[in-house]
Amino acid sequence: MDQLILHNDSIVPLADTRLSPGQSGLLSGLGVFTTLRVYRGQPFQFHHHWQRMSRDAGRLGVNLSDFTEATVRDAIVRLASANQRVEGMGRVWFVRNDGGLWSDGIKRRPTDLLVFTRELVPWPESHRLLLQENAVFSAGVLSGAKMLSWAQNALLLERARAQGFDDALLLNERGELAECTSANIFVVGGGAVLTPPLSSGCLPGVTREVLFEIACAAGVELREGNLTPDDLSVADEVFISSTTREVAAVSFVSPQWTYAAPGAITQKLETAFRRYVNEALERP
Repeated sequence: MDQLILHNDSIVPLADTRLSPGQSGLLSGLGVFTTLRVYRGQPFQFHHHWQRMSRDAGRLGVNLSDFTEATVRDAIVRLASANQRVEGMGRVWFVRNDGGLWSDGIKRRPTDLLVFTRELVPWPESHRLLLQENAVFSAGVLSGAKMLSWAQNALLLERARAQGFDDALLLNERGELAECTSANIFVVGGGAVLTPPLSSGCLPGVTREVLFEIACAAGVELREGNLTPDDLSVADEVFISSTTREVAAVSFVSPQWTYAAPGAITQKLETAFRRYVNEALERP
């Protein structure tokens, strides 16, 4: 992690930053976050990230009235510049300050903003996924929200890696494929690509949104559809998408599914996505 962070309005050394242990967001996970890519010192697709954070903040009662999309985006750019982070990744947190039986009662602004940057995490050329049952509750009140309460996803990723996998593939309570711990899942069969609908409990990923935008022009049929582990048995290819991994091939899903990786359609969408990124960076 880079040694300068942004805390509300100020860029400060990480070691000097102080948060109150009485913050309800810190103690209870009341807050939202997003991870974004930094290309050429700029946060990629920040509008989509902001829209999702705003939507989830409303669901969690997190007040963002002190912030605007433009000011937060500018804060990310300033921090990336201060850390000389031209290429890499960023993390934006909004932490709720008030509410809850154990809050400290000190009057503060309703919400704290924290922004970190760092180098890009290295990922393998193809992923090995560990199937995990009953890991997503699609009917939950906060299903699909990207919030500070991220313990389950973090734990499942840790367990998967301890067993030699790169990520966990999460099933919902109906036994349907939902997502990975921090990526969306796509299954290729019969020349078309299917990805679980948001009703599966999956996160509405920003890269997922971009793929829906560019797939048709790339000559790929991409649509939502309910998927089960049986669909893995007849799939031609499997891939995942995320902000940090972009489009990434899957070579194995436990306990028995193996795929040539990357497949032709995975490569086609990966190329289209890279073209989309480059064209976006050239626009004012």
